[in-house]
Amino acid sequence: MSRSIPTPLALLALATLTIALAIGGGARAAESEPGQPFPRAQLAKFALQVARRDGLRRRAVLRVLTQARVQPKIIDDMNRPAERVLQWWQYRQIFLTDRRISAGVEFWQQHRDSLERVSAEQGVPPQYIIAILGAETYYGRITGSYRVLDALATLAFDYPPREHYFRSELERFLVLAHREKIDPLSARGSYAGAMGPLQFMPSAYLRYGVDGDDDGQTDLFNDWDDIFASIANYLHQCGWQAGGPVVADVRIDPGATFQIDPSNLALDETIDALNAQGVRVDTAVPGDTRVVLLLAEQQDGPTYRVGFNNFHALTRYNHSALYAMAVDELADAIVLRLTPASPGTPPAVAPTTKATGNAARASRSAQ
Repeated sequence: MSRSIPTPLALLALATLTIALAIGGGARAAESEPGQPFPRAQLAKFALQVARRDGLRRRAVLRVLTQARVQPKIIDDMNRPAERVLQWWQYRQIFLTDRRISAGVEFWQQHRDSLERVSAEQGVPPQYIIAILGAETYYGRITGSYRVLDALATLAFDYPPREHYFRSELERFLVLAHREKIDPLSARGSYAGAMGPLQFMPSAYLRYGVDGDDDGQTDLFNDWDDIFASIANYLHQCGWQAGGPVVADVRIDPGATFQIDPSNLALDETIDALNAQGVRVDTAVPGDTRVVLLLAEQQDGPTYRVGFNNFHALTRYNHSALYAMAVDELADAIVLRLTPASPGTPPAVAPTTKATGNAARASRSAQ
């Protein structure tokens, strides 16, 4: 999945990788010329391993791999140091724009029937499917310009800090291309190899991809039925609970003492435990409900929220609390902006328990 906006975790990872490269890793990429093929002996060895593990024909795999070309700019993108860590109010401004909200409403109206069918089957409200697409690729408009083969091969063979991961993804891509009859030489995606409007990596495509229209193929590049069903399946498999809450506001008692780790994504608190620390949660869910305490920095100071199980599911799509909060607010804002299909007919929105304060925040974001 795309990572166009730096997150605290991503920045920490990038800092670690930059140190590793400074020590000596990544020299191969720096010396490579754009558009050059990879060493044939290296490709032949990898092709043999893939053929043995996955039952593919070695010559066919090698024929594809020899068409891969080095893209040093991808290494530059991976290593580009972020200038600063965005605070919540800054991150929010990127995703909660009038244009993005309006585009989400239009997108829902265009695909209403398919979205509502998937929502009924998977228990994931349409607005969250739409909001993920809005955050990832602006509803499929910005999906990446690199050949997936070039991106994954460059990172697999010329990026030592994560070569193991990207060699695995390159292998999964070759399997995926064979299984779904995808042309491996024309498929395009992000500089990290994430594909399609939902920005699945090849392993996620194989694991969570769904044939949403029963046409015998899982097409996550062009088939919206498949794309919607696959996002819903991803969230469902990551523990999404139909009708469950996502985020709730909290009130801090005077003199409250509590600790918060902005990078923490684990549901390691309960409503009762937070209340005992002077952190009052505005929700009616049981006191033993597990939550994560969230920092939402505003321009005039910090505010706090809690994320529930469904919030945790969103962070599995992108490992960032800021990302999940943005998706949640974008989903709410799209619902509020949605114009009924006909006078007197409310929009068909799958039920979801929204805690006090979310609707107000979404309304402000739409202004």
